[in-house]
Amino acid sequence: MSERTNYKEQFLNERNKFFENKELYDDSYKFCVKYSLLVEEFIIKLIKPKDFGCVLAAVGSFSRRELSPYSDIDLMFIIPKLADYESEIQHCITTLWDSGIEVSHTIREFSDIEKFLNEDLHSFTQFFETRFLLGNKISYDRWNTELFSAITKSNKEKLIFQYFDDVEARYKKYGRSPKVLEPNLKFTGGGLRDIHAVEWMYSIKNQKLLSYQDETTQTEVFLRELLQTNVINRKAYKRLFESYKTVLRARNLLHIVEGRKNDRLEFAQQKEVAVKLGYSESDWQEFMHNYFYASTILNRFSKTMMKRYKQEFSSQISDFLTIDLDDDFEIKGNIISFKNNNFLSISEIMRAFYYRCYYDAIFNLNLRAIIIESIHLIEEAQPLEATSSVFFREMLKLPSNVGKTLLAINEFGFLDILLPEFKSLIGFFQPGVYHSYTADEHTLIALQNLENLSFEDTHLAKIYKSLISKDILYLAVLLHDIGKPISVAGHEIIGAEIANTVMQSLGYGQSEISFVQFLVRYHLEMAQIAFRRDLNDPATLDNFISIFPSVKALDYLYLLSYADLSAVNPKVWTQWKADLLRELYSKARAMLEAQISGEEFISAKSDKLLNENDFTDDESVVEHLDQVDDASYIFQFSQEEISQHVKEIEKGSKVSVFFNDNDSFTNIAVITKDTASLLANLCGALAINDLDIHDAKIFTRNDGIVIDSFNVLNFRTHKKVDEKKYKAVEKSIVKAVLNELNIEKEFKKVTSKWKRLFNKTSNLQQKIEINFEEHNKYTIIDVFAPDRIGLLYTLTHKMSELGLTVAFAKISTKVDGVLDAFYILKNNGEKLRKSEYDFISSELTDEINKLL
Repeated sequence: MSERTNYKEQFLNERNKFFENKELYDDSYKFCVKYSLLVEEFIIKLIKPKDFGCVLAAVGSFSRRELSPYSDIDLMFIIPKLADYESEIQHCITTLWDSGIEVSHTIREFSDIEKFLNEDLHSFTQFFETRFLLGNKISYDRWNTELFSAITKSNKEKLIFQYFDDVEARYKKYGRSPKVLEPNLKFTGGGLRDIHAVEWMYSIKNQKLLSYQDETTQTEVFLRELLQTNVINRKAYKRLFESYKTVLRARNLLHIVEGRKNDRLEFAQQKEVAVKLGYSESDWQEFMHNYFYASTILNRFSKTMMKRYKQEFSSQISDFLTIDLDDDFEIKGNIISFKNNNFLSISEIMRAFYYRCYYDAIFNLNLRAIIIESIHLIEEAQPLEATSSVFFREMLKLPSNVGKTLLAINEFGFLDILLPEFKSLIGFFQPGVYHSYTADEHTLIALQNLENLSFEDTHLAKIYKSLISKDILYLAVLLHDIGKPISVAGHEIIGAEIANTVMQSLGYGQSEISFVQFLVRYHLEMAQIAFRRDLNDPATLDNFISIFPSVKALDYLYLLSYADLSAVNPKVWTQWKADLLRELYSKARAMLEAQISGEEFISAKSDKLLNENDFTDDESVVEHLDQVDDASYIFQFSQEEISQHVKEIEKGSKVSVFFNDNDSFTNIAVITKDTASLLANLCGALAINDLDIHDAKIFTRNDGIVIDSFNVLNFRTHKKVDEKKYKAVEKSIVKAVLNELNIEKEFKKVTSKWKRLFNKTSNLQQKIEINFEEHNKYTIIDVFAPDRIGLLYTLTHKMSELGLTVAFAKISTKVDGVLDAFYILKNNGEKLRKSEYDFISSELTDEINKLL
């Protein structure tokens, strides 16, 4: 057995013992340090016996002694000149790999210091995050001397501000919030990189390395230095160190669960990690709650330190420009200070935040620290002191900065003190990819999105700017999900009751309380109707407007619906959904203002369109419109398109296909004779062409001719259909209608391809839910299922087999699935009986499972 093979067996055996050691679960901090030392020990054993003339240093997480189980092991060779050491370096790397230590390496010459200082921030960062391993110590010390000599006063400022930009770019890519539901444990806000970034800034500012040779991580060294220099106190040190270990532990266990380097903690792994850490299967979400608590502390600390650095490099404002706000607080520029050093009461903290909002200011470091410590003291003192809510209510009335101030209040851990009912929202989340944030973060982002309408010139923005009492709308946003921790199902009803208690404690009157209760109670209603129902159906419109006591209530609910949807997930709020919500709002407002029914509204709108477009001048068009069984036909198609339909029908074409680009979709209209399985065949023809159907509307003439309208997108690109594909799609449609296409066979050909695609991209639990709703004319079936191309074909095909006719279908994408709504009748024209619901639900569920 060769020496290298022997070392490899030794190293892998020792490493596996570490990975199986209970210490990994109990104290991940110790694991990281000891594992880093193990790797270091073997590298020195393997390389030191050789005559090693250059410098070998650890960099990155290896230098920080922060190696997680599958972290990269990064090395840096520091050399005077590459040609003199190339073979030596190659031999070194080969030796390590042959011995089971899979390292990454960079080679740096002294001239690289100036080069990367000016060209590459990330590469330059490695230079002052090194730890000497072996080689020429004199050269290593010279390297560090030249490194810090290059960092002049102007370079310090430039580098630190580059780090500010780098942090912002990272947040943009991985998420700013420390409460992203599927966080990257390294790069998302509150992850390890937040604390690394301020460590790098500290090293540059103070021109010193933090990578000591004792058995500690770089972060512990950093926190100890801050404690010794009175930047933080002992309580803050303990909170930060425990939070750091919590994030580190989550990362280590994620590596073990995945068996590879992976820093994104997705829903599928969260439960596994929690169980390994000792949480029960029923309480695994408590692990994520604790993670969010820790990540929030780290994120808040990193922001505090960056503000400290920014203030130190900013121009100082003369003390003569200081303005007294009251006996306790003063402001200079945009920085609020506290005149004393005593701890603050709840009312005093709220007063400070009121000034922060009013002046769009920030706290100086001393006030920030006092507030944090005061909040922790308040939390420890039970029961909470009696306090006035005046400044909180007045803050909500301010013309700007309310959203970001509330976000800061929550980051400080103060919002749940002001509103104890809000506490259960903090860190609360629902597994699934519909929501991107915890419930508290979602709520505050929703409020910020609402307030940002002040800077826009959209339809929604004009309504928002016209509101007199924005504070009431803000309260509705704050409380709209307040019932979720008790029960997600029915949370709007529970939330309305909680809103009553909260607002009474804040001192609001009954009329204001009732109005906010209304908004919380119906905050889901507008989206459910707009995205799932036929907005040209008079009964749907009548039912919707019946909930509103006034036009004002509609305006507020429209804005609340927007705020809620826009803060869920970047993929949820689309232009199509914005258009649907606006369409419903506009129709409801017109009906409320004119005090007319849905039938009257649709009839009046239809008459107006007929008169404006001069349909009456063409007898064949008039006859055609008389034969169509749905007045909304003229809303779906333009005058030119309707004229084309008439011409095709008069020609006697067996099948006619029309393509039309609208703002959000490609519309495909098909004219032919109706048959029992026509809709299913058309859905199949579209599915085998990789087209995703977003809604389908069926218009039937008295003579049995149908005009089926589909709004579609390319399933893979989510873009409109390329015109080059029109002919192929049309060919499939014609063949499907004429029964010349074996759809079942074609569908099976591509199903395996789609299954492979989804198996790679989806680890989510595949939820299927089927609900029935009574309508005066139809039975409405809502089907929630994972998003799969061909789902609509699968459902309509089964419905056809069951003797059901679909009059209208609407598909609402929800990121974690789709909700297909079908307006159906039995083939004999009757609605479903309730006794038939279970059987139909079972049949549809079985069919969906076959597709999945």
